[in-house]
Amino acid sequence: MSTLQSGADLTATRASAEAHLRALVGRDDAVLRDDQWTAIEALAVGRRRALVVQKTGWGKSAVYFVATLLLRDQGAGPTVIVSPLLALMRNQIAAAERAGIRAVTINSTNLEQWDETHRAIAAGEVDVLLVSPERLNNPGFRDEVLPRLAATCGLLVVDEAHCISDWGHDFRPDYRRIRTLLTELPAGIPVLATTATANARVTADVAEQLQSSSVEPVATLRGSLDRESLRLGVVRLKTAQQRLAWLADHLSEQPGSGIVYCLTVAATHEVADYLRSRGHEVAAYSGQTETTERAALEEALVTGRVKALVATSALGMGFDATLGFVVNLGAPQSPVAYYQQVGRAGRGVPADPGATVVLLPALEDRDIWAYFGSLSFPPEELVRQTLEVLTAEGRLMSTSALETRVELSRNRLEQMLKVLDVDGAVRRVRGGWEATGRPWSYDEERYRRVREAREREQQAMLDYLATDGCRMRFLRDQLDDPGAVDCGRCDNCGGLTLDSVVSDAAVAEAGARLSRPGVPVEPRKMWPTGLASMGIELKGKISAGADEGRAIARLTDLGHGQALRDLFRPGAGDGPVPPGLATALVEVLMDWRPQVDGLVVVESLSRPELTADLAANLSRFLKKPLLGRYAVVDPDLEPGRGAMNSAQRVSVVGRRFALELDEPVEGRSLLLVDDLSVTGWTLTRAAVALRARGATAVKPLVLAVER
Repeated sequence: MSTLQSGADLTATRASAEAHLRALVGRDDAVLRDDQWTAIEALAVGRRRALVVQKTGWGKSAVYFVATLLLRDQGAGPTVIVSPLLALMRNQIAAAERAGIRAVTINSTNLEQWDETHRAIAAGEVDVLLVSPERLNNPGFRDEVLPRLAATCGLLVVDEAHCISDWGHDFRPDYRRIRTLLTELPAGIPVLATTATANARVTADVAEQLQSSSVEPVATLRGSLDRESLRLGVVRLKTAQQRLAWLADHLSEQPGSGIVYCLTVAATHEVADYLRSRGHEVAAYSGQTETTERAALEEALVTGRVKALVATSALGMGFDATLGFVVNLGAPQSPVAYYQQVGRAGRGVPADPGATVVLLPALEDRDIWAYFGSLSFPPEELVRQTLEVLTAEGRLMSTSALETRVELSRNRLEQMLKVLDVDGAVRRVRGGWEATGRPWSYDEERYRRVREAREREQQAMLDYLATDGCRMRFLRDQLDDPGAVDCGRCDNCGGLTLDSVVSDAAVAEAGARLSRPGVPVEPRKMWPTGLASMGIELKGKISAGADEGRAIARLTDLGHGQALRDLFRPGAGDGPVPPGLATALVEVLMDWRPQVDGLVVVESLSRPELTADLAANLSRFLKKPLLGRYAVVDPDLEPGRGAMNSAQRVSVVGRRFALELDEPVEGRSLLLVDDLSVTGWTLTRAAVALRARGATAVKPLVLAVER
């Protein structure tokens, strides 16, 4: 069919599009805005590629669902939507069904439905297929399913398209496979990329990728990113106790239901537990929450059965609900990421009274930013080492096998390999990875510029906290929104007044909760795979290792976490256990009451005074003898060596340490004392060695666990 239409034809097509829209939203008075129609026309009439940068709630999903129905009316194949989050998929499938669209999804949680889904697609019974980006890198999907989809789809949609760009705040290596998919699409297949959070650099990068395999120019449609229903404000309080108390005192004042964002998984549980103790109906939500529980919690929030979900950014992109507030307990590391999170509030909420958005920043935010920053693309020597290992082996290697040869965490190694896969240096196949032999260059200049951009974004976030100007205008400027003006709604514009007062009773109660020390130190239960290739004959279940232990807190915790972060900060020096932490350790022991006959200490070269003081004072307090030490016998293996992955760490710990006993441990229950547990493998190998010498039980006690 020709993509050229007369004026009368266009009028008829728009009328058809609006009929589809009314079915989609369930309202007889619904009409398309001109900018929505412009996007739909580019796709369904012009068969072009389009990039839509529009604020949350603008109606991007309406564009691709209406375009899908128009294209299907013309005999086009199914629409393929690459969508990053399961919450988004569930919402979109529900919306599609309202308009009579037959939508299915392929993701990691519905493996048992894949065969039926593939059959339905082949039979023409599917209008929309939603695919998680992780599927794009699955060898079977990439080699068998993706080529068929590329050949038969009627429309490709890339949702949350800023994830394509490593300049974006939420870059995901799996999205890089979309570049390959774009080049394999037949001519005339329209493509839509959508996002609500792209500055000029990201917009240009995504448009360039869309343009790379298209003759027609990309239609870039960018609208105002003002969120008329949001009222932004910042409450600056000095301590974690005050921030938690403010939240407990003022949560019930927030309109409707909403989200309390935290920077770490541990904080979601800590905060949710405290708020429930104060009578608030809340629940914790993170990437570690089980899939079925996530769906139930999302439904509880949407229907108002909970006041708030205390969540990480896992409850983020595309979550579609009418929420009255968002509170951030801790600042994200960029204004763009913050705009993404606050965009969860205010959808379907009138501008008056609007939705409330409150940021409660903390000093420890920068420590957490630094941790996430450490997970960036690895340095060139580690990338080259990985390629050399794969080339030398001349065969496919699993990620677990590569772990034994490259000092990177499994997650970071996987992310790096995905990038190398798209770059053509390696290839993912069933069972692992293999080298392709193709030349590959490390783009140090680009990675350096990305790192510098991240540093600028972090400084901009600090500037947002300090500004006395309009907060919405500040965020829109960060997104390069040319129409940014003062909003008149935020705390600095005078449209929102936030009470920073917290009651002494609430602060005391929050302080008591946060100062309550003691978190479990979970024992390792299985040896990592691949140790045999390193000459280590350990595999399977750890049958005689450590019992569950205790620590004062995690380094990321709100309460004692700050004192522990200060203690273990690089360059902090050595010394005895600080009095406050010594008191907390006594509280842990009084609550735990481990039944032991003696102590063994893990030696430290970097903090020998700290560990010696810790062990000596525990021996005196418990009135139990210090029986020996897990001693450093190879000081050339520096502390932390191998900590990036389990196989490497098990190997290094076995070479660095050896058990030295002053008295027999046979038949004795032992307290195994260390200062900081990062991976748990030092405690595990020490416990296994002690059990091999006849100890009946080994109970670890450490000052802190890393996370």
